[in-house]
Amino acid sequence: MSTRSAVAVGLTLLLALLATLPQASGEPVPRAGTNAATPRDVSPDKAKRWKPRVRKARRYARSRVGRVTFSAVDMKGRRSAFDGSHSVPMASTFKVMLMVAYLRQPSVANRKLRDSDHALLKPMIRQSKNDPATRIRDMLGRGPIEALARKARMASFRWHSIWGYCRTTARDQALFMRNLRRFVPERHRHYALHQLAQIMPSQRWGVGAVNLPGWKIHFKGGWGSGSGAVDHQVALLTNGRHRIGVAVTTEANVDHEDGKAALRGVFTRLLGGLEG
Repeated sequence: MSTRSAVAVGLTLLLALLATLPQASGEPVPRAGTNAATPRDVSPDKAKRWKPRVRKARRYARSRVGRVTFSAVDMKGRRSAFDGSHSVPMASTFKVMLMVAYLRQPSVANRKLRDSDHALLKPMIRQSKNDPATRIRDMLGRGPIEALARKARMASFRWHSIWGYCRTTARDQALFMRNLRRFVPERHRHYALHQLAQIMPSQRWGVGAVNLPGWKIHFKGGWGSGSGAVDHQVALLTNGRHRIGVAVTTEANVDHEDGKAALRGVFTRLLGGLEG
């Protein structure tokens, strides 16, 4: 066989092999924290029609042993809640406010983040480490936190020197999470949302375990040392330009496992219909 013929045969075999391989779809590969193999864009009509399933979630909340409250701000900015003005100690959900207030500092807002910044923020959010939270609280003091609360229109926020005892409501936290991007300096927005999408696997319970194809979940939980005294989660759900803010608080659960079950039960019912 001539060299030219051999090359032609080789090209034919190569093209035949390539034809059998799966073709790229052109769709983005989902990042960690995405609840879908293939993102599904929400149509304008669905964004207008979908509302949180408050009745189902409320019925479930009332069946629980402890006290449950929740609030949501949907894709059109409409608010809904069940006992949403009830004040609760924030526990580690306060760490979202700490992160945002830290990134808003004049000394941080307009510069590249350093290794020292990452060493505080990443473990505080992804692993819910308490020592970095205490260090940031000590660095900031009360003023920047309360300034952020005012900026975010958290009428219910109450400062406490023990940061986990700062108080809030589901209503204020749902609105804060939906508008989170507004409060983070533009330079650091992607970074902040990325941390909330990278919660460690052992803490991805509650809303982190709800199947919501096409939606990316940015969230933070707070719990009372595993006792069930409090188990809360605050979350921002994003799909393209669409955003939903939601917060669920629970108190006086049987134990931490019971609190986690309560959170997942409420989020599953409240967010019903988003996946389709």
